[in-house]
Amino acid sequence: MILAGDVGGTKVHLALYNFEDGRLMPIRDQKFPAHDFAKLDDVVHRFLSEADGHGAEDTSEIVAACFGCPGPVREGRIKLTNLPWLLDTRDLRESLKIEHIFLINDLEANGYGVPELSNDSIFVLHEADPSAVGHRGLVSAGTGLGEALMIWDGKTHTPIPSEGGHADFAARNEREIALLRYLSRTLNGRVSFERVVSGLGIKNIYAFLKDDQKMEEPAWLRDRIASEDPNAVIGHCAEDGSSELCYETMQIFASAYGAEAGNVALKVLASGGIYLGGGIAPKALKTLKSGAFTEAFLDKGRLRPVLEAIPVRVILNETCALLGAAAYAEARASEVSGHSERAASVKLGEGAEA
Repeated sequence: MILAGDVGGTKVHLALYNFEDGRLMPIRDQKFPAHDFAKLDDVVHRFLSEADGHGAEDTSEIVAACFGCPGPVREGRIKLTNLPWLLDTRDLRESLKIEHIFLINDLEANGYGVPELSNDSIFVLHEADPSAVGHRGLVSAGTGLGEALMIWDGKTHTPIPSEGGHADFAARNEREIALLRYLSRTLNGRVSFERVVSGLGIKNIYAFLKDDQKMEEPAWLRDRIASEDPNAVIGHCAEDGSSELCYETMQIFASAYGAEAGNVALKVLASGGIYLGGGIAPKALKTLKSGAFTEAFLDKGRLRPVLEAIPVRVILNETCALLGAAAYAEARASEVSGHSERAASVKLGEGAEA
């Protein structure tokens, strides 16, 4: 078995996988509120001990584990930004009694997960040339804005982690200039793309339109924003047409998202495509398809023809990072041990057919 984890600022998503005929097959997965635990070890122990009421998992059957985490990993260590956790692979190996444990950036994990996805886990937003190969970019708007590059070496893609979501926000029109000024005041200084293209960004844009641009917030909407998940309310009301304020919020968000996706596409010359990960894009497909995203993605002046040839695909599978962490764990463990769980599953399948 392979243990995989997607560690976020608010939740920890864990899963166990086996291989069947070379493909990752989920055994079970579970989400945990991160702030309920003092450290990652405690979350993993809880996950392994519960086993859906069927008794504790035998950790001796887990050949490798990998956890995708927000932020840069250096020499097997990472200090999480939104949690008071310092993770170290050596400490985790000792605590969890798993020989091969790895920590990688969460967007790097997503990048390793892309080749594991089935066709029905991808929505094509901008088709371009579906057969094109080359470098890829990954831009994931969720709680924050994650970015990664997937470098093509002629045979496979190698994900390269990035903190590009924290680069300076580039305003492109009068309304975005006003948004930049508003955020610069409210944030007391610098504004990054993450402050606009993320869950936090949606709330920032909404506040800008309401407080600075004086768009009307009806009482019913104010009450829903106060009692429910604000981003879910804004996204839903934007797509069902019940609120002009919410609609304009999501249009600005989609346009900024498209612009930054286009920036990444240019920086890596992503002829192999741009992938949109994170939790927002699958829930906002109607907004993304409305045109603001694609027009901003293509709006690169003389380089527009380059962007027109680059496909844009939305990742619909929320377990992409888990799949990538599991794939990475197996590949790295097989390099060290000389035994590949993936390859062994293919041989077993061939033997069964014979």
